[in-house]
Amino acid sequence: MGKSTKQSLSLVKLIILALLGTISLVLFFLNFPLPFLPPYLKIDFSEVPALMAGLIFSPVAGVIVVAVKNLLYLAVSGAGDPIGVAANFLAGLMFVLPVSIFYHRFKKGVKSVVSGLVTGTIIMTIGMSVLNYFIVLPAYGWFMGWEMTPEVIWSSVLIGVLPFNAIKGIIVGILFVPLFIKMKNWVEQQQAKFI
Repeated sequence: MGKSTKQSLSLVKLIILALLGTISLVLFFLNFPLPFLPPYLKIDFSEVPALMAGLIFSPVAGVIVVAVKNLLYLAVSGAGDPIGVAANFLAGLMFVLPVSIFYHRFKKGVKSVVSGLVTGTIIMTIGMSVLNYFIVLPAYGWFMGWEMTPEVIWSSVLIGVLPFNAIKGIIVGILFVPLFIKMKNWVEQQQAKFI
């Protein structure tokens, strides 16, 4: 493969990642709350393009799409909520990385995707609960001037953050598995192009 062909493929890859990041941002705005959780916790499907990037290219590509989405959101929202954006980025990493790592490390198929989704959901649920308890919620409390006692933080994690991330991982996983099954051949064709 010539140097100009490699450069062309690299440019196409960057364009694809930027497009997937933009699609991810659009999906981020199409969100909905769950009736039994706090209204500021909303389900969205913005991780789906990042999952596709992670499967087609590499785990790093999935991270890039998550980063592009959050950077675009910061630009569009005028940096109104940097704590929430950082938390969303970290949650996206915790969810997308296990899926793409399982897929590329083990046999590339439905089983590795499902194993990655289960692992990603568990890591995101536990990881975001810990981060919210020790960093995110205290930072919001300090930033907003709220009194955040350990009891308030603990109850917010138990009745909000923990179930939200578990439910989000399950819902996104239930949506993504049939999508992957339908697009598996296409994903493999794209992989062959960029190897």
